[in-house]
Amino acid sequence: MPCYSIEGVVPVVDPSAYVHPTAVLIGDVIVGPDCYVGPCAVLRGDFGRIVLERGSNVQDTCVVHGFPAQDTVVEENGHIGHGAVLHSCIVRRDALVGMNAVVMDEAEIGEAAILAACAFVPAGKKIPARSLAAGMPAKVLRELSDQEVAWKLEGTRTYQDLTRRSLASLREVDPLAAVEADRPRVQAPDVKPLIATRRG
Repeated sequence: MPCYSIEGVVPVVDPSAYVHPTAVLIGDVIVGPDCYVGPCAVLRGDFGRIVLERGSNVQDTCVVHGFPAQDTVVEENGHIGHGAVLHSCIVRRDALVGMNAVVMDEAEIGEAAILAACAFVPAGKKIPARSLAAGMPAKVLRELSDQEVAWKLEGTRTYQDLTRRSLASLREVDPLAAVEADRPRVQAPDVKPLIATRRG
C-alpha cells in the first residue's frame, strides 16, 4: 500500500487489519485490529491524528483528514460507507456514516446512530445516539429500532469477515480473456439490504 511518513511520524496498521494496496496512509494514522480500509481510500494524518478503532471499516474512495491538533476518530465497529468524507470529527461506536456523506469539523455521530447516504453534517453538530439523520444539512428524523441497529451491526460484521477473507485470499492477478465454464461465485455472507429486512 502507498504508506508515507511525515516528519518522522509513520502510520500504524495492526497485523489483523486489511488495508487495500491502493489505499493511501500518510503520517499519524492508526489502524486498529480487525479494521478494513478499502480501495482508493485516503487517510491523511499530515495535520491531525486519525484513529480507526477495532473492527471499524472505511470503504472505497473515502477521505479522512483533519485540522492540526485535532483527532479524527472512528470508534469500535464504526462503519464508513463508500465515498464518505470525515474531517476532524468523531464517529462513535457502532455508528454508520452512509455513502457519500460528509461529516465536518468537531461534529459527532452518536453511538449506534445512522447517517443517511449523501447527508451533510455541519461543523460542531452532534447526532444523538441510536438516531437516524439525513439531509443537507443533516436533521434527526427519528430514533432507530432495535431491528435497524441489529441490521447495521450485521453489515459491519460482513466487513470484518471481508477483512479476514482479503488477508487470506485477495491477490492482484491478470484478468481472464473469457468467462470460464462453471464460473464460481465469491463466498460472501448472506446479508440482505435494509429494505428487504423491512419487507420481511
